[in-house]
This record gives sequence, structure tokens and C-alpha cells, in this order.
Amino acid sequence: MKVISLPSATRRTRAIGAAAIAVVLGLVSFAAAADGPFVALMGTWSGTGTISFLSGAKERIRCNATHGAGVNSDELKLELTCASDSYKFNLRSQITHRDGAISGNWFETTRATGGAITGRIAGSLINVRAEGPTFNALLAVTTKGEKQAISIQSPGSEVSDVTITLTRKSK
Repeated sequence: MKVISLPSATRRTRAIGAAAIAVVLGLVSFAAAADGPFVALMGTWSGTGTISFLSGAKERIRCNATHGAGVNSDELKLELTCASDSYKFNLRSQITHRDGAISGNWFETTRATGGAITGRIAGSLINVRAEGPTFNALLAVTTKGEKQAISIQSPGSEVSDVTITLTRKSK
């Protein structure tokens, strides 16, 4: 029977410990990647904001949103419904993430119009351009924990600016 000296056993223990740490770190990074870039957006949200019209008038709006996963973790289905005293919109979109880039489509059901979405995601910030035959806008979505800020800017259109703050109701 061979006796292992303490220094050799210590090296093996360290090697096993280092290997175990590498495996755990690999699993953590794999799990984070498997969650996808949209995991922070998932759930139902509600809140209020302001809608500014081309005429200069402003109104308070109430909004509800549902964000869900698509076929895989790099896809997001979004539904945003907002209403003020005189205006309502219901935005639906489906977007896909690939290497930091976002692409997809949008459809506004109350006006039966839609188009393409292109943009980027970096951490908790999403910046996209929504383009269609009758409406073009820049959208920014920032999610931090249970809060989400949405900004929609469309200079020259009937609705020139929308700012919304949402709070997550459920995941």
C-alpha cells in the first residue's frame, strides 16, 4: 500500500477543488445564457405615464403589459395596451435576439398597422426602431428589478412622445 504524502494530497485536494469551482462557474454561466436576454422582462406589468400629441396637448395614460417567451429564450412576445381619456393603443410585437441585435415585427391592433423592429439590447436597456407604412418611432425600454421605463418618440406623428413607468405584477 502506497502512502500519499501530505503535500501531494493537498495538491490533489486543490486540483479537485479548482475543478469543482470551474464546473460550478460553467453551470452558472450556462444557466445565465439559457435564461436569455429577455428574462428580466418576463411577466405582467402595469403603470401610468404621459402621452404627448403633435398639437402640444398632454394626457395621462394607464398601461398594462404582458411579456412572454417565444419558442426559445432568444424570442420575446410583448403586448402593451395603454389608454388615456381620448386615445388608446394596443401594441403587439414579437422580437428575436441574436448577438446583441434585435429584429422582429410589431402590430398596433386599434389602427390595424404594423411593421418591422430593429435595434440592440445591452444589459437592461433595449433600443429599437419601429418602422411601418404609417408610423415610425424610436423605443427605449429599461428594466431594473420590478420597474420598467418605456419611452416612445415619434416626432411629426399624431402621438409625438410617450413615457411610461411600469411595475411588475407577476412573473
